[in-house]
Amino acid sequence: MEDSGNLVRKWEDLDIDMLVKIFQLFEISELISGLAQVCSTWRLAACDPLLWKTLNLSEMKSNFIKIPLEPYVYVDCQSDKTLTRVLKISLNLSRGSILTLIFHFNLYVSDDQLTYTAERCPQLRRLVMPAWNRIKKTGICRAIRMWQDLESLTMPSIANPPYLMEEIAKNCKNFSELKIMGRCESFFASTLVTCLPNLKVLSLRCSLLFKDALIIILDGLKQLEVLNISHCLLVEVPPPPAHKKVLEQIDQSILDKASHLKKFLTCMDDSCDMCQRTRNDEGIMRWYKYDRLWKVDEVRSLAV
Repeated sequence: MEDSGNLVRKWEDLDIDMLVKIFQLFEISELISGLAQVCSTWRLAACDPLLWKTLNLSEMKSNFIKIPLEPYVYVDCQSDKTLTRVLKISLNLSRGSILTLIFHFNLYVSDDQLTYTAERCPQLRRLVMPAWNRIKKTGICRAIRMWQDLESLTMPSIANPPYLMEEIAKNCKNFSELKIMGRCESFFASTLVTCLPNLKVLSLRCSLLFKDALIIILDGLKQLEVLNISHCLLVEVPPPPAHKKVLEQIDQSILDKASHLKKFLTCMDDSCDMCQRTRNDEGIMRWYKYDRLWKVDEVRSLAV
């Protein structure tokens, strides 16, 4: 009788395609835990581009405290080292295959970490990075120049948007989707119209949105197809001495201006939990209170 032991296949003899299918079931933390060190076959499988189309770090948070001066957060040294280690191993295994990169709302990337990542993700098409506290103007501009295939960006509201939008316009010819997490005023809106006139999708959900900014967007972005202002705190600022007021509904003039859009997504319902949260937070969402809700977007391509 033949020895049954001779029929047992070794793990390293497993077909690479089969290994890749198994590895696709793993989390990032498992993929970088040492699988590639088992043998040459496993390393080939662990570097397969199918595993690295998306580097999703949306469950990884920095260990930080808030401070009163810029960058307004202090990140624990060990937390920084952990992120650096995760990036180094992931980017080494991915071999430039990453198309989508997602960071958690409370994952505070440094300039050095961003540059290291940009250099190793030359084909990046989508970036979700809601926290920019530790990233300087030079750092993000350097990264954008390396991401010429970038099509979609999720970012916080920033005080001086022209430098960034100009860099995107100059380097990212296929850029078409933008999500802003924060307030949107007329200056930001005007910058979008000037620098990104071909923008097709824009999400401002759960933001403090000024009516004049909304009008600038609707009038100026002629190529816009989808606009999401769901759960926004819509504010009108009349001439002095009148005070700004929160609008309870979208008036007909806005609806008329939005009629050319394929989708105009709105929600200003008192019974809506998200609308209530935006009001309670006065338009500046405290996402840390709402667990994973920061990942949600009514525009499917912008959801995480």
